[in-house]
Amino acid sequence: MTPASMPTDTEPETISSGSIGLDDILGGGFDADRVYLVEGRPGTGKTTLALQFLLSGVRDGERCLYVTLSESERELRSVVARHGWTLAGIDVFELVPPEASLDPDQELTLFHPAEMELSETTKKILDRVAAVNPTRVVFDSLSEMRLLSQSSLRYRRQILALKNFFAGRRCTVMLLDDLSSSDHDIQLHSIANGVITLEQLALEYGAERRRLRVVKMRGMKYRGGYHDFTIETGGLVIYPRLVAAEHHKAFLGEPTSTGSSELDALLGGGIERGTSMLLIGGAGVGKSSIALTYAMSAAKRGEKVGVFAFDEGLGTVFARAAGLGMPLQAQVDSGQICVQQIDPAEMSPGEFAHIVRHSVEHEAVRVVILDSLNGYMNAMPEERFLVLQMHELLSTLNQLGVVTILVLAQHGLMGPMQTPLDISYLSDAVLMLRYFEADGRVRRAISVVKKRSGAHEDTIREFRLTGEGIKIGPPLTQFKGILTGIPDYRGEASPLLPTDSTPA
Repeated sequence: MTPASMPTDTEPETISSGSIGLDDILGGGFDADRVYLVEGRPGTGKTTLALQFLLSGVRDGERCLYVTLSESERELRSVVARHGWTLAGIDVFELVPPEASLDPDQELTLFHPAEMELSETTKKILDRVAAVNPTRVVFDSLSEMRLLSQSSLRYRRQILALKNFFAGRRCTVMLLDDLSSSDHDIQLHSIANGVITLEQLALEYGAERRRLRVVKMRGMKYRGGYHDFTIETGGLVIYPRLVAAEHHKAFLGEPTSTGSSELDALLGGGIERGTSMLLIGGAGVGKSSIALTYAMSAAKRGEKVGVFAFDEGLGTVFARAAGLGMPLQAQVDSGQICVQQIDPAEMSPGEFAHIVRHSVEHEAVRVVILDSLNGYMNAMPEERFLVLQMHELLSTLNQLGVVTILVLAQHGLMGPMQTPLDISYLSDAVLMLRYFEADGRVRRAISVVKKRSGAHEDTIREFRLTGEGIKIGPPLTQFKGILTGIPDYRGEASPLLPTDSTPA
């Protein structure tokens, strides 16, 4: 028999996990009629994810069963109510007693697992499954079963027996494990068809971060690595890790104007679509102002712009724009520019990347401004992941034809400056801004030190921030030390831009 003529098994049905983000990670959802393990410490969101899984089945008209050995139905209903859900359509089978059962004279209809033999507990569960005949089952939690088993061998055999029992029924099972046992048996991973781990990270400052990882999915292709998620009213909101290769659309890489003919000339015609430009320099030198200039120019062309401000409040952003003569408020009111303040202490990098991606793919944003990378860096729990995260984000935006403006503040105002993060190799163009002294005044210089997509001027020009926008002067040739951070202008005063007290 040739390989082409050999019989093949049919593809298993795919069912939703109840979470859009998790379905994306799994390539569509769970394979039906399988046993899955969801593990994590208390408070990581296991019960919430399990309820989302069952509620998805209820919406599809399926019979659902929640077997709980660790929480009472009353506690479960409290969780459900806070998420705005209802248990209608879910059969709850609890093996923990209500508070009234502490009365020794009252007849007990429910028994605590610790007071029952393992075989009796298992029989009650299987009898209930047979009576309800569900297509989705949640078992919460395995820690009670582990305690009753008293040995890892008996525990493994018991889980195998449960798996074999459900294998004979058209039923998808989710097992929850709170990892409360110090001798956690990793062999359980080999029994389950899929394993998902939930984690909660306590940072030294700011809100806790939650993330999940798909450890295994037998016979399924999934997106590996860690994925950030939050617990909101309505369930777990999971942000799949960005993979740039999955996002691409055709676009023309034509240059776009910055709104300043002099700056366009310096950049060799403007900024090409699908590229990124890094604005680097000391604090207050004008990086954010140049970024806003480009945002206003894009808005006038009819393009939507997303400005994500890490370092400054919205009031400061609008005040700066007004000082430069830019009607930013009008563009925001019309919807052409969206300015969003990001609190790095409350938002994970995965959530931020999801917000940026959503604005591009669903809100037609064509220009993204990140002001600044210093604030973005503070959003990272560990600095070594920053470059990888930024690489995927920039690559994704580039493949979608988006122009990305990055702002990075260097340490120091005068003298040699240190860059807190070397991200220049990821940027297609680098615009360097510097302070310099001439005629007893502090002035600003601008130069393009890198551009991958074409030729650019290699000159150094002076620029000023005025009430009419940014003014850029002619090339200055008598400079020394601009790259070392100690610019020294030794030329004549004629090429310099006039100040307010100097006649033009």
